[in-house]
Amino acid sequence: MFGSLANAWKIPELRVKLIFTGVMIIIYRLGAHVPVPGVDVAQIQNFISSGASGVFGFLNLFSGGALTRFAVFALGIMPYITASIILQLLTMAFPSLKELAREGEAGQRKITQYTRYLTVALALAQSFGYTVLFRSIIPDFAFSYITVYEIVITLTAGTVLLMWMGELITQHGIGNGISLLIFASIVSGLIPGLGRLQTMGLFSILVIIVIAVVVVMGIVLVQEGQRRINIQYAKRQIGRRMTTGGSTYLPLSINMAGVIPVIFATSVLMIVPTFAQFMPYDWIKNISNGWLRPSGPTFLVLEAILVVGFTYFYTAVQFDPVERANDLKKYGGFIPGIRPGRPTAVYLDRVLTRLTLPGAFFLAAIAVLPNILINTMNVPFYFGGTSILIVVGVALQTMQQMESQLLMRHYEGFLK
Repeated sequence: MFGSLANAWKIPELRVKLIFTGVMIIIYRLGAHVPVPGVDVAQIQNFISSGASGVFGFLNLFSGGALTRFAVFALGIMPYITASIILQLLTMAFPSLKELAREGEAGQRKITQYTRYLTVALALAQSFGYTVLFRSIIPDFAFSYITVYEIVITLTAGTVLLMWMGELITQHGIGNGISLLIFASIVSGLIPGLGRLQTMGLFSILVIIVIAVVVVMGIVLVQEGQRRINIQYAKRQIGRRMTTGGSTYLPLSINMAGVIPVIFATSVLMIVPTFAQFMPYDWIKNISNGWLRPSGPTFLVLEAILVVGFTYFYTAVQFDPVERANDLKKYGGFIPGIRPGRPTAVYLDRVLTRLTLPGAFFLAAIAVLPNILINTMNVPFYFGGTSILIVVGVALQTMQQMESQLLMRHYEGFLK
């Protein structure tokens, strides 16, 4: 990794991309420390750090501590992530959106535009909800119409700015911009937490280090694991030219859904604790703070079940066996021993179903087990399986993109 970074720094074009990415991340972290107008930051910090805010302490991790300060970037990039997931689900439900997705770059631009509009709507709703919520639980929280307007507009503008910065990083920097912003949020919360490990014993620290290394190795193995299905192409007559048949393979990843099922499962489970803060009924709040308390036993069991279900669902959204079988048949490809058409689709579906099972259980285990160990050992900061999955996944993706660009420039220089 460090060798790739050193080689990339030697290439002027990649050096500019690295600097641009670093500047965008610095701007993001600065915005996470600028509070919105009209709030008492000290009261919000006391509320979230008191432990009575379970759900907000969890959400604060993904905003990089910006929610604690009620900063300009307090919403983070999560409204955009939620909007993207909703658009992907709607693409499967509505044929018009599905046809739009098949139109290539022009259709993708339309879907991206719809995602931006939905992001603004979600950011407006979420920022207003946060404002009303903090007013109901913090006695001296300022609440005038002008103040609410300023807070909602500022938080929404912060989310839109983050969305634009993420797209700029993707276009002009290194890696996926949205993923890197989430990566920066989580890592910024981890670094101060590591300093609190000195309150633990040496044996506990060694156990945590061993667990972290094993978990990271497992994530890398599963994320990179593939089942390669051989594809054979027959000879084809194109005009007056006869193309020769060849062979390749169709890679099916063990974890094709990535980290999306974990994020989606966590978001669904957070709906009840979040809205429970608005309810005047004590029994709803007791359920929220008890059964559905983040990192609680009931929460973790439900999270594991939802992760398995969403893994299968999102894999089906990402990979359509019938469509892939039709594409193979259209271009003269076939799987040796399997007839083209419907038999190929049935075969791909069976392989994918069996392959997704270990990936789904792995995601559920990574999402749940670190939380259990952290609670058992009383680790003085939160850094659960979801965070580890995102950090490792984004790091792998970014390094792969950097190495591919290095390889491309190496071949270019070799040919010259």
